[in-house]
Amino acid sequence: MQNKLSFHQTSASLEIIGLPDYSNNENKDQISIISQWKLTIVDKPLIEGKIEHLGPIMDAFYIYSNLLIKNETPIYESKLIDIKADNLHIHNIVLKSSKPNVNPLNIKIGNTSLSDTINCFDQLNESSKVRIKKTVVSNYIPKKGRFGLNSKVKFLNFIMPPFIAIFSLILCSSTFIYFYNPIEDKEKNELINPE
Repeated sequence: MQNKLSFHQTSASLEIIGLPDYSNNENKDQISIISQWKLTIVDKPLIEGKIEHLGPIMDAFYIYSNLLIKNETPIYESKLIDIKADNLHIHNIVLKSSKPNVNPLNIKIGNTSLSDTINCFDQLNESSKVRIKKTVVSNYIPKKGRFGLNSKVKFLNFIMPPFIAIFSLILCSSTFIYFYNPIEDKEKNELINPE
């Protein structure tokens, strides 16, 4: 008998179907051998596939959202899935079947559905009841799309604060010098302290 686990977030639901690996003395409620998964997004067709499809699809969503967060061009393309932004609020997903003569599935989702789907993937990754091979997402991210700052930005972040501080001091000092008149100040002192 196969186990089913579901991960829900408002507009998305991910169902994992599989068996425990009894050779590793796993609990009967555990899933280590995933036979099928199903992703349901409200008002969209059911997305399902084999375990070899789940990892690349999860990676695609993570990489794409990573590009969105970094304000880079949000486009992800692969043999299995393409994701690109139609505008700031609509994301076009093209799922390509590994079976011949099957047309790709086109889905448009909003920011909420995208976020909810990623949340379901996060729940799956954090679940102690499902063991999946974790792919290292950063290996698939182009250098410009990786988390962290590249060397130019690091240099600017290091040099800009002191530069702004020095420039501000010079600007303030020059305004005081501009308004300060030493002759007028000398006359005022002579009136106050006559010798």
